[in-house]
Amino acid sequence: MISAIVSGFTGAMGQKVLAMLQADAQLQLVGVYNPSVTDLTPTTYGLEPTVLVFNQLEQITIGADVWIDFSTPGGAFANTQFAIEHGIRPVIGTSGMSEAQIADLKRLADQRHVGGIIAANFGVSAVLMMKFAQLAAKYFAHAEVVEYHHDDKLDAPSGTALNTAKLIYDAQGHDESGNPREQDPLGARGGDYHGIKIHAIRLPGFVADEEAIFGGPGETLTIKQSTTDRTSFMTGVRLALDAVMTRDELIVGLEQLI
Repeated sequence: MISAIVSGFTGAMGQKVLAMLQADAQLQLVGVYNPSVTDLTPTTYGLEPTVLVFNQLEQITIGADVWIDFSTPGGAFANTQFAIEHGIRPVIGTSGMSEAQIADLKRLADQRHVGGIIAANFGVSAVLMMKFAQLAAKYFAHAEVVEYHHDDKLDAPSGTALNTAKLIYDAQGHDESGNPREQDPLGARGGDYHGIKIHAIRLPGFVADEEAIFGGPGETLTIKQSTTDRTSFMTGVRLALDAVMTRDELIVGLEQLI
């Protein structure tokens, strides 16, 4: 039995996590956390009376095996730090943390011997897309990343898109050169990661799609994945829950488990 605290439980992803926990006999929900809620009555949110509701980190004194976080970019670092310091294995799906923050969390996890994972995306199709893009990058000198998300998403670019660009850059081993005569007063060419352009689209109707586009002399290659329902992310979350129970370090990326 794996016991869990869910952070960001009132959000769309948090609700999917609660449904997964309640449907799996090997998982137990013991607490939920959201600093924005004022009513701490579990039945208000359709939870069992035994589940504890918290709106302040310092209130959380119960033990749990894992901390599942789908909260906000502004709170993810403090939440993960709290979990590690209290011996709770973090499974973090919230994007927006900086490389420096992730490095600090990895050091803390090493000191405390606490296993965990920070994943830009828990969708298996997205993770495989990133791995395929990393492979393709060895054969193409130029690439761009386009990501499509719902218009309520708080951060841009998405963690998945940024991680895809990082994997491409690492595989290429060099900065991509752009057109030196290019002029872009409106910023239409998107963000820039070592010369790899990232374009973030925010529109109603999307959940989470992404494509990596590679170009070479006389040819292009597009690797694309689409997410039509957030339920698909639960396959990766469930995989991560089992994996962190046997680890004593903080890993970054679901691709480390596939």
